[in-house]
Amino acid sequence: MNSVLDRRSRPLRDLRISVTDRCNFRCTYCMPKEIFGRDFAFLPRAELLSFEEITRLARAFALEGVSKIRLTGGEPLLRRDLDQLVAMLADIEGVTDIALTTNGSALAASVRKLKDAGLSRVTVSLDALDDETFAAMNDVAFPVARVLAGIAAAAAAGLAPVKINMVVKRGVNDGSIAAMAEHFRGTGHVLRFIEYMDVGTTNGWRMDDVIPATEIIATINDRWAIEPLDPNYPGEVATRYRYRDGAGEIGVIASVTQPFCGACTRARLSADGKLYTCLFAARGHDLRAILRAGASEDELVTQLRSIWGHRADRYSELRHAHTRGRPKIEMSYIGG
Repeated sequence: MNSVLDRRSRPLRDLRISVTDRCNFRCTYCMPKEIFGRDFAFLPRAELLSFEEITRLARAFALEGVSKIRLTGGEPLLRRDLDQLVAMLADIEGVTDIALTTNGSALAASVRKLKDAGLSRVTVSLDALDDETFAAMNDVAFPVARVLAGIAAAAAAGLAPVKINMVVKRGVNDGSIAAMAEHFRGTGHVLRFIEYMDVGTTNGWRMDDVIPATEIIATINDRWAIEPLDPNYPGEVATRYRYRDGAGEIGVIASVTQPFCGACTRARLSADGKLYTCLFAARGHDLRAILRAGASEDELVTQLRSIWGHRADRYSELRHAHTRGRPKIEMSYIGG
């Protein structure tokens, strides 16, 4: 397998594919209602990549070194027949891991078909355990119980351990850190705390709203003794810790206060076929146009190699110093 490197000698290993820009939540840190209201113009169906087009591109990425694929959105389970795409991706030589990031709202009803199709892992976004705080985050009054049912269904289908992602925002859900840790301790699932990030330009991000990873870890350690764990693999975004009493592990994703750009191996493909080489990118590379113009597999591979070979992104390392006010693509468009 080829191993294309970018200008900072980072290989291409992970591909995140957004299958839709739509979501049934309006989380304040991602798709605030003030912007993504009833009249917001989402992508028309004709502009979305078909499953066949996604598979063609994924095969080209695999030839350039990608072994892990993650399906995202928007909310990916809003895309009909997603299990068919999973099955198509699972047949690609070199792809050894297919994961899904979801808000969990439709997971209970679909997870067994996804697992049978070849899904390897699932990550569920859950920002609090009490309905009042969770509603303040998702802004559509979606109940916690239905997300927890999705997590249980994923485990029952054979996708344990489930990863649970909690975005922590000061003054909104930071009071839920210990409660979330207590709930998932001993379950075998892995709770990961994520610093509130300045993704896109619509969420009103301020540094004052960020709870640093050090503060999150201190909150947990004050209640239950924890100790660091080695990464599972090079470039893992979460810093891992385990409970000293054996009740499992947690993770912290500290993109704001402890950037990990130097080990980033991730590319992102939007639902309409644009390739982004950074979560905080201002523009993408239109692969759909090339694909629909009849590009061969070799031509697609050559294009990917050129794009990745010119990549020099390190937004989080430069944050504040050089990036204030810079336009950025919205997270709902390319996934987290």
